[in-house]
Amino acid sequence: MGRQDDKEKGVLRSIDYWTILIYVLLLGLGWMSVCGASYDFGSDTDLLSLDTRSGMQIVWIGTSLVLALFIMLLDDRYFETFAYVLFGLMLLLLFATIFNPHSIKGSRSWLVLGPVRLQPAEFAKFATALCLAKFMSKREYDIHKWKDFLKTLAIILAPMLFIVMQRETGSALVYLAFFLMLYREGMTGSVLFTAVALVFYFVVGIRFSEPLLLDTPTHIGRFVVLLAIQVFSAVMIGIYERDWRQTLFILGVCLGVTLISLAFSLYVIPFDIYWIQLALSVLLVAWLLWKAFGEQVRTYLWIALFAIGSLVFFHGADYALNNMLQEHQRTRINVLLGLEEDLKGAGYNVHQSEIAIGSGGLKGKGFLNGTQTKLKYVPEQDTDFIFCTVGEEEGFVGAAGVLLLFLFLILRLIHLAERQVTTFARIYGYCVLSVFLFHVFINVGMVLGLTPVIGIPLPFFSYGGSSLWGFTILLFIFLRIDAGRNLANAR
Repeated sequence: MGRQDDKEKGVLRSIDYWTILIYVLLLGLGWMSVCGASYDFGSDTDLLSLDTRSGMQIVWIGTSLVLALFIMLLDDRYFETFAYVLFGLMLLLLFATIFNPHSIKGSRSWLVLGPVRLQPAEFAKFATALCLAKFMSKREYDIHKWKDFLKTLAIILAPMLFIVMQRETGSALVYLAFFLMLYREGMTGSVLFTAVALVFYFVVGIRFSEPLLLDTPTHIGRFVVLLAIQVFSAVMIGIYERDWRQTLFILGVCLGVTLISLAFSLYVIPFDIYWIQLALSVLLVAWLLWKAFGEQVRTYLWIALFAIGSLVFFHGADYALNNMLQEHQRTRINVLLGLEEDLKGAGYNVHQSEIAIGSGGLKGKGFLNGTQTKLKYVPEQDTDFIFCTVGEEEGFVGAAGVLLLFLFLILRLIHLAERQVTTFARIYGYCVLSVFLFHVFINVGMVLGLTPVIGIPLPFFSYGGSSLWGFTILLFIFLRIDAGRNLANAR
């Protein structure tokens, strides 16, 4: 009995109360924002009434605190022991939700249980994080082995697939956050670089697909992307093979031929330089493959595959945008890239949220005094676009304060993850902070018009029980694991 008491005292002493304080502050500020977003001017609405969203949010907050307490009372070893079981159950629940007869705003991601609606995708995050942590903490695991890496990808992609089949693309994209954890755990930087390069190809290629380069019939988007593929491939040779002479030679040939072609097109016969650049890219790929198989150097093969993949992705992106995406998805991308304005359609939400935030000024209009949000100009203002309520009522000072709180939370989670004594705990910790970082970055960027509108909640602020419970479970499992770290070596 005394040993159990000592264990409980050790856990209580090890709880990270700073993170809990930040959590409570975010809950309080989140409730105030829900009040501001759902309150009507001139009404005698009781903010604590269960008939209002602000009243129901108190219920969700109260039940979240009970969940947090329950998790802290559990033995931290349970989470690792039942990680695979929880993940399997969540996959079954996600799969079953695909056939859910209830469709809400075109999505079948919600389970309707009487007056309560639950979104399994929010709870699958912690189960996926636990499964990844257990699988990757095995003694024989090596992220550089293709077999282990592909299994890791399968754990991440399986829930994503089921969620996409529920027509909930935004929630599925959140699972890409786990790649940040993979990078911390030793995934080669080339994977992250490839992802950034693909985003660059898509944005530049689509955004500048129509403007012409100077007085030539060459489209700027295609010109820049093909030149970037050549430069990236050449620089990778220098970085991975330490052969900077070859890098400079390739850059000299590609840039030299491109400049000569540009001058010829400007002053002699106008023609599309794209075809010259495409030929250079094909020749570069052929040379890389020749080096790979002729000299048996695997690095050249990977660089060749990068170049081939880049060319295929770039030329397929335009086709996918115009032939595979639905009209509203294509319009959202065009609005984000500045190709369309559409203030009455896809760009309406973002435009109105920007007006609301801008109208708040430095110190804001005060609690419950936001005109844009009270008059319901901003759709989804108490869920996906709740940050605009913060900006309007609390101004720049309040919005900056909220972002600083989230920054403190992320930094604290990094600190906690790095001090873990087991690989399982560290990996789970980085999964948690990656999810929070992704949600905050995308949601705030979405409200400010900097990222696509994909419809994901702001942690602890957006109205709803599923997201609040999901984030609470995700966070407090890690806090419970962290609290038991001093006992891990003694077991």
